[in-house]
Order: sequence, then structure tokens, then C-alpha cells
Amino acid sequence: MPLLLFDLDNTLLPRDAAFRAWAQDFLAEHGLPAGDLGWFTTIDGSGHVPRSTVLGAAKRRYGLDRSMDFLLAHYRRGINSHIHCPSSHIQALKAARSAGWSLGIVSNGGTRPQLEKIRRVGLGSLVDGWVISEEASYLKPDPRIFEIAAQRCGVPPTGDWATHTWMVGDHAPADIAGAELTGLRSVWLHHGRPWAELGYRPTLSAAGIPEAVGLILSARSAPVPRRTTTAASTSTKPTHRPSTTLARSAAQTQAQAQAQERLAPAALRSAMTRFAPAPAPPGPATATTAATATSA
Repeated sequence: MPLLLFDLDNTLLPRDAAFRAWAQDFLAEHGLPAGDLGWFTTIDGSGHVPRSTVLGAAKRRYGLDRSMDFLLAHYRRGINSHIHCPSSHIQALKAARSAGWSLGIVSNGGTRPQLEKIRRVGLGSLVDGWVISEEASYLKPDPRIFEIAAQRCGVPPTGDWATHTWMVGDHAPADIAGAELTGLRSVWLHHGRPWAELGYRPTLSAAGIPEAVGLILSARSAPVPRRTTTAASTSTKPTHRPSTTLARSAAQTQAQAQAQERLAPAALRSAMTRFAPAPAPPGPATATTAATATSA
């Protein structure tokens, strides 16, 4: 069965919108200037900056007489209270499931807050499994975390499993580089940004989850990246893997670009008719990719 893996923050869930909502609440509760929202979103770095750095800087900036534990607990409760999964994303997941795909989540972050998000929005019933970097002891882009995800989704990471697996995410160094290293095809959620990495590229790119799923369901003949890692062990116990290169030949890169140009228009039309998504609340740009310290 083909396998479709998703990043969590700013891919399946609009994490940055939830952060902005928490920051607005924080400013209001402490009688602080509403115009400082921009300061919070800048230092937040879409979740890539450690929470201790963000909250410690806020404590010093505003002279808050609160412990770091108190501020972190306030933050966790607040951001997760604002998190949601857009209906268009749910429809896309159901469409992939109906088409015969196994579904999984691969997230960098702390186990407790990421699991709370998954359970709060009801994603647990829509996917076959998930893996979170803290509990797995592996971070994207390490290929091992993708192999663990496959195993938990009922797809043994042996043989040609990678040729039947796609990864969807918004953070290139974690999601797309990880797919490249593992030999998976990928869809990068660009959120209006240009591609900036020189050493690797996604198989396809999309504006959001509905389009990404539509492209994947239509991309039967999309090129498969060259596998750069050794065959995965069937053991569920994590094992160390040496780092591998991200090199790809110019011919492969050109073929992927041509494939995307050829598939995208038809897939866009397919996605529009297949999913007919309800209007979703505006979602932001990038996802969290750190372990416990930088989880959203």
C-alpha cells in the first residue's frame, strides 16, 4: 500500500496562526502594547527558536515577575487552545485514504505538546500512525525517523517501500532534505516563498495540503529520487545511520522540474473538483523543526 507522510506544524496545522493568537492574548492579559505582536512573531521564528529563548526574552523585555515554568505552561495551554485543523485538510486526508493510501505524521518537537495537538484536533483517527522526534530520539532529516514512521503505519521499511512513499512538508531542511536522504518523493508547501536550497529540490511544490494531495494522487509517473541511504532494518529499535550526501544529478533535477510543470495544471483542477474544500482560516508559513527545545 502506498504511504503518504505529513509534517505537522504549518503543514497539517496552521501553527503560526495559533502562536499569533496566543501572543495577542499574552499582551492583553499583561496590559502590554498590542503593537508588540510583531516583536513576538519575529523572535518566535515560526517555532524554530527555543521556547526558553522566546519566553526569556519576553520576561526581560517586560520585567515580568513570573517563573520560566509558569510562562512555559501558559504558552503551552494558550497555543494549543488556538490550534485547529482546517476542514479542507481533513477532506484531503479522507480523499487520500479513500484512494488507498496509508497516512502518517512525522513531527520534530516535544512529545507531549505535539501529541496534544494531534489529539485535540482529531488527527489521530485520520492517520495510521505518527512519530515525534523527542520520543523517537531522531530528528528530521535523519532517514531513521521516516523509517520508524513507515513501520508504525504498517508499512515495513524494506525493499522498495521508499518508491511508494511521499513526504509533504513546508520546512525544506527537515522535510524535503529528509525525503531526499531517505529516497522518498516529496511535495514542498511553499506558502508563497521561493525555493532557496541549492543542493536538493522537492519533487513537486504546492500552496497547501489540498493541492499537495491532489498532485500526489495524480502523479503516478513522477520521478523517484535516487536512494541515498542503505536499506532499512525491519527492527523497530532506532539505530544510528551515517550521514549521506544530498547530491542529485542535473538530469534528475531537470526531469523533476519537467514532471512538475506537466502535472501541476491537471492536478490543480483535480484537487479543486475532488476536494471542494471549505474556506479555511488563514494559515502561516513555516513549520517547527527542532526537538524538545524548539517544539511549537
